[in-house]
Amino acid sequence: MRAQPSQYGQPWTRDELVLAFDLYCRVPFKATKASNPAVVELAHILNRSPAGVARKLGNFGAFDPELRKRRIVGLTHGSKLDREVWDEFHHDWAKLIQRAARLRAHFRADLSIAPLPSNIDGPQGPSERVASAKQRLHQFFFREAVLSSYESSCCVTGLRVREVLIASHIVPWSEDERRRADPTNGLCLSATFDRLFDAGLLTIESDLTIRLSRQLQGQSERAVATLVLPYHRQAIKRPVRFMPCEECLQWHRQNVFRG
Repeated sequence: MRAQPSQYGQPWTRDELVLAFDLYCRVPFKATKASNPAVVELAHILNRSPAGVARKLGNFGAFDPELRKRRIVGLTHGSKLDREVWDEFHHDWAKLIQRAARLRAHFRADLSIAPLPSNIDGPQGPSERVASAKQRLHQFFFREAVLSSYESSCCVTGLRVREVLIASHIVPWSEDERRRADPTNGLCLSATFDRLFDAGLLTIESDLTIRLSRQLQGQSERAVATLVLPYHRQAIKRPVRFMPCEECLQWHRQNVFRG
């Protein structure tokens, strides 16, 4: 049931915090403002003020180690429950996605993606339909989290045309179910560089520099020489959050990259 008007100024419930953390992961930290339409939407769902939701997102920012490395400080004075929600869901992305979907349905949000059934963890209709719903939710969360982490720009070229940006899995979807929704298993790449990465013609070293295959380096074709080769040994744009997992990058270098 949606909160009553007296909810304004009241302590946040655990369910509300789960939805706030889900949103925190999907929007750039610099966009966690009361004017952000996504913040306004969540405020409407929870019957809270947009400013209150923005402050809560700032509280989560205070726990984020990647923000601290960039000397970005979130809002302090978060609650013990804030920390508990962060610790519970920060590395259990599938659990976060499924729980947030059920809560959005519970709060009767007007979503652009279909919510999961409330008893998604148990039998519910044809298994193909449940699997399809779960896959769409995972893909939606993964794309939003990865693109927001790289501030909607290709980490190789810096291209900022969102329509051609892809949240690329480092370890493919089919290889590791645990990594499917993990934003640290993602890179934001433009379509061309996504295909190069998937084809093993490009990889990322442990120091986050780009390495092109010898097959590409040996090409003299003008488009390759002008549009691809200049990025060899250049550093990728580092994400604001969700730094690429070195274990995932190593897997790609060993199992996909052609060398």
